[in-house]
Amino acid sequence: MTSDIEIGRGKRGRRAYSFDDIAVVPSRRTRDPEEVSVGWQIDAYHFDLPVLAAPMDSVMSPATAVALGRAGGLGVLDLEGLWTRYEDPSGLLEEIATLDARHATARMQEVYAAPIRPELIRARLQEVRDAGVVVAGALSPQRTQEHWRTVVDAGVDLFVIRGTTVSAEHVSGRAEPLNLKRFIYELDVPVIVGGASTYTAALHLMRTGAAGVLVGFGGGAAHTTRVSLGIHAPMASAVADVAAARRDYLDESGGRYVHVIADGGVGRSGDLVKAIACGADAVMLGAALARASDAPGRGFHWGPEAHHPQLPRGERVEVGTVGTLEQILFGPGRTADGTLNLIGALRRAMATTGYSDLKEFQRIEVVVSPYQPF
Repeated sequence: MTSDIEIGRGKRGRRAYSFDDIAVVPSRRTRDPEEVSVGWQIDAYHFDLPVLAAPMDSVMSPATAVALGRAGGLGVLDLEGLWTRYEDPSGLLEEIATLDARHATARMQEVYAAPIRPELIRARLQEVRDAGVVVAGALSPQRTQEHWRTVVDAGVDLFVIRGTTVSAEHVSGRAEPLNLKRFIYELDVPVIVGGASTYTAALHLMRTGAAGVLVGFGGGAAHTTRVSLGIHAPMASAVADVAAARRDYLDESGGRYVHVIADGGVGRSGDLVKAIACGADAVMLGAALARASDAPGRGFHWGPEAHHPQLPRGERVEVGTVGTLEQILFGPGRTADGTLNLIGALRRAMATTGYSDLKEFQRIEVVVSPYQPF
């Protein structure tokens, strides 16, 4: 049976679903929230929380990466951000938060035109390592060839290659593209790579030897990819498709498990719940953590697409502040809008529906139930 819809006589399209379009269904039992485990492990690294912080300057500084690591999650530093271009970017972060919306993109393009400094890459990663938490840094595919050795020599534990969309087969007539399979094979550290949004693209990324695949385009709240490039991937369908690729690759490879990480569209606690329900092992949070009063963005949120020198595909958006990082993760919640106590909400959803750990919860029944709040 096909779910294709006729767009016109010459084009059909598959119906895809966002997290807002689905809901989880309780089973025949319930549990106590205290008896639910939300931990997960990738390669040799165990985390108490299924949360990675997006490598975006509005979300992660070395200090917030350390704070999230001590809370049980994983902070990923943007190694092409302000912290690797300037000795002290705090003044620039303050300026970006006060820019008039009409001039924000142009000014950010100027700020991010400064060169990336290898010595600052080493210094920022060392700062996280000195705190005793897992060290993770991200580069775009375009910058990986140039800076990967600096990153690995600095002692990174997990290497993230993150772009709007990343393929295992990039075709270029101008320069030798990054050969992901050879690159990952030659590295001594596990690699998380993405974004991918289809079964086929994810399967090819898994075959490169990646330890994890990011699903989605990242930066959902700050992205304008749909209006600028016409590209969009509803996240519930994308995560479920990539989870299917993980299952099939597990059989194909004789038991090699690749972790699926939802990246984008996870702005509130209910989105986190549904991302796991669709098959994600963990989520990468951007806007949800940018709302922290101690986040570097000071109530604003943006990704690298917002200051692309030729074609910006994102924007600086005001997300406001709702509480500290600790309150966003663990509460107590002071509002009922899903912005505080994300982990408590995940525990309660799993307990209410009768599941004791994340692997079990991935098998929960879901229904298509579009949400119409207004």
